[in-house]
Amino acid sequence: MASKLVQLQSKATVASQFVMKHACVYYKQLLEQNKHYIQEPATVEKCNELSKRLLYTRLASIPGRYESFWKEVDLLKQKLKNRNELKVEEVGVGVLFALECYAWACCGEIVGRGFTITGYDV
Repeated sequence: MASKLVQLQSKATVASQFVMKHACVYYKQLLEQNKHYIQEPATVEKCNELSKRLLYTRLASIPGRYESFWKEVDLLKQKLKNRNELKVEEVGVGVLFALECYAWACCGEIVGRGFTITGYDV
């Protein structure tokens, strides 16, 4: 067990040295590639303006999203009316989607209870 700990420690040391050596270069390269997104000068007023733009742009997109949602609902209603014509693949995707939603709900409940399964602190 001690040898595995030493081995893990040496690997962690090598990894941290690699990160320390290449992180600065990666950071500079990332900023250089995306400099057209950087707002100069970066002031509080400019940040507030950009956040308001984002908020109101998102608000302006709600009607389009609303229409898309109802189109999807109508498509689902049509599929349910003609459920005898559904393919096995479509049913499988629907079942997997339902299972994924259920799993996320269960995980959310566990996280909400503080990562306890029963809900009681031990």
